Amino acid sequence: MGTSGTRALLIDEHGRVIASGSEEHAAFANPSPGWAEQDPRDWWRASGVAVRKALDSSGVAADEIACVGFSGQMHGAVLLDANDDVVRNAIIWCDQRSEAQSHELDEMFGPGRLIQLTCNPPLTNFTLTKLLWVRETEPANWARVAHVMLPKDYVRFRLTGDRAIDMADASGTLLLDVANRRWSAEVLSKTGISEQLLPKLYESPQVCGRVSAAGAEATGLRAGTPVVAGAGDQAAGAVGMGIVRAAAVSATIGTSGVVFAATDRPALDPRGRIHTFCHAVPGRWHVMGVTQAAGLSLRWFRDRFGVAAQNGRDPYDVLAEEASTVPEGSAGAFWLPYLMGERTPHLDPNARAALVGLTASHTRAHVVRAILEGVAYSLKDTFTIFEEMKIPVTRIRLGGGGARSALWRQIQADVYAHEVEIVEAEEGAAYGAAILAGAGAGAWASVDEACDAVIRVASRVAPSAQGALTMQQGYGTYRRIYPALHHVFSKDPSRLTP
Repeated sequence: MGTSGTRALLIDEHGRVIASGSEEHAAFANPSPGWAEQDPRDWWRASGVAVRKALDSSGVAADEIACVGFSGQMHGAVLLDANDDVVRNAIIWCDQRSEAQSHELDEMFGPGRLIQLTCNPPLTNFTLTKLLWVRETEPANWARVAHVMLPKDYVRFRLTGDRAIDMADASGTLLLDVANRRWSAEVLSKTGISEQLLPKLYESPQVCGRVSAAGAEATGLRAGTPVVAGAGDQAAGAVGMGIVRAAAVSATIGTSGVVFAATDRPALDPRGRIHTFCHAVPGRWHVMGVTQAAGLSLRWFRDRFGVAAQNGRDPYDVLAEEASTVPEGSAGAFWLPYLMGERTPHLDPNARAALVGLTASHTRAHVVRAILEGVAYSLKDTFTIFEEMKIPVTRIRLGGGGARSALWRQIQADVYAHEVEIVEAEEGAAYGAAILAGAGAGAWASVDEACDAVIRVASRVAPSAQGALTMQQGYGTYRRIYPALHHVFSKDPSRLTP
């Protein structure tokens, strides 16, 4: 259950994709600049349509489905009243309105304490800051709140009637003691958030409910079918790419961009530039850096200045073909992909996108290539932090739109200066959710065993000598642009410099 739509995927016990179905969501609302909201009821509608499409196209009977897994966009705040009605639109992952509440948490806990408790700093993206914003600015709505859920967990609640959340998704609320995999008593106490508002915690492959009669009617699934907790989209996507053991890393470009590394322990960046979460694999953790507007950067350009489909070709393919006509480095043009503020490495909701270095000789092809390179530079920032933290990286697997474009694959290999891999079934978080369901149903003894059995590398892309050299030089320039510009957009006058 993503931002733009929901996808249902059906796999067999060998990991083969049997069928899929999808349904778009209504566009998310922007009531004010930097705000982003969606109606949770539309997610449930789309889920029912997507599941029925997958079942209808598969020829598989509902009673042959062994288990249902879930994944979805993280960090959202779904608020329900005592009658389980939606109190207000969900405030979703990319919303930036809660900057004041982030500062309040900093002051409330003091320097570094929240990172010690939850492994993460207070950011506008996390669920807790959204809850505090509603409590402070919409007291009438807050007075009605009886239950808090994350997006996919609302959909699963509608399917099963059970209130549940997995460790990986709960890690993105700022309410979880990530190191000990339990709700943080200190955070709940200091912020005045009652644990009674929160769902029950489960490990990702654990069965947490069964399809209810109402859920069966809405989706075509069989009542009584087991349902596992699943995982947030990043952890589930990593499972779907086989990123389950230490030293394996994925770089995924969807609406946002994520560099994700599995770890055997909760590794901390004391500056909070990357997130430390529980993994979907029981007993493991992961670290990840996030670029807010990765694929969104290219979609923004396509929608505002781009092209329509040509002779049935995808507009993204047309743009990539244009970009491939200009050399590495985009003749000195650079794109900073901060359309929605930025998380890694800047922790700055006021960061703004910028296209710099233009001359009269630059063309649209240069600009498109600069966008592709700028997103890859932004993801490389996370690899740079991994080096500082001594997190090993032995293999890099690409996912999302960045894995489907041959040009973007090569750009990433050159920017990361490392061979990259593309897996055979690059089906994203839905595939990982299905693997978790299979593990929960006993098709495999563990998530590790499942990934070993079904994840296969389809191709590898090596960095080119000249391209990698050009990109490393370009990255040095890229790293100097944000410090030169960030004070221009700061809302804090004390941060302004002459």
